[in-house]
Amino acid sequence: MGGHSHWSTIKRKKGAEDAKRGKVFTKIIREITTAARVGGGDPNGNPRLRLAIVKAKDVNMPADNIKKAIQRGTGELPGVHYEEAVYEGYGPGGVAMLIETTSDNKNRSVSEIRNLLEKNGGRMADAGSVAWMFHRKGRIVVDKSKADEEKLMNLVLEAGAEDLRTEDDSFEVITSPHDFENVRKVLENQKIETISAEVASVPQNYVSLQGKDAEQMLKLMEALEDHDDVQNVHANFDIPQDVMEKVAAK
Repeated sequence: MGGHSHWSTIKRKKGAEDAKRGKVFTKIIREITTAARVGGGDPNGNPRLRLAIVKAKDVNMPADNIKKAIQRGTGELPGVHYEEAVYEGYGPGGVAMLIETTSDNKNRSVSEIRNLLEKNGGRMADAGSVAWMFHRKGRIVVDKSKADEEKLMNLVLEAGAEDLRTEDDSFEVITSPHDFENVRKVLENQKIETISAEVASVPQNYVSLQGKDAEQMLKLMEALEDHDDVQNVHANFDIPQDVMEKVAAK
């Protein structure tokens, strides 16, 4: 899964660029509003909202923006009503995809997502045909320069993590959704900085891609993640690092 993890690294490096365009703010504000609507406006009793606020602070979102997004979710301020939906699809080479959306117009969203898939060698799939290939896991990424591997492993396993994986320049902590918040808090209390922390749909196996399929898959990922209604894209591709970097540089 090295290739897929490297895509996350590329995404993080492009984060500052996306923030300048307001893309990151738009998506996080929708997540905060939806989390507050579903689970209430108090982050202490709403883990989803708490995590969304952490993400907002990571990209230097002003506190007033966060407050107003919460108030729109709880109904204290008027705002757009967003609906959540998860679409299933296939990418180039038979890659399985889960596309999470938050939209004020689901008909528009599904039409545009179908169009993006078809333009980039993919297609929509029937509900249930892809979801079984993924399981929900907590995933916390720590820069290798920020922690000693042995100490980190002992710390996270004691806190309830399932595994610690080593990538090129980072450690990836895997947890159950139930233990995710506890592990994240332990790292925070130990002053160990995290690059990212999320509960995500992790593939149970991976499809290796090369050549044209690999390039087309990455273009599809970029196109989907650039769409305002798309919150997250999960896919089971594995692409060589040099191909990743070549496409990302274009």
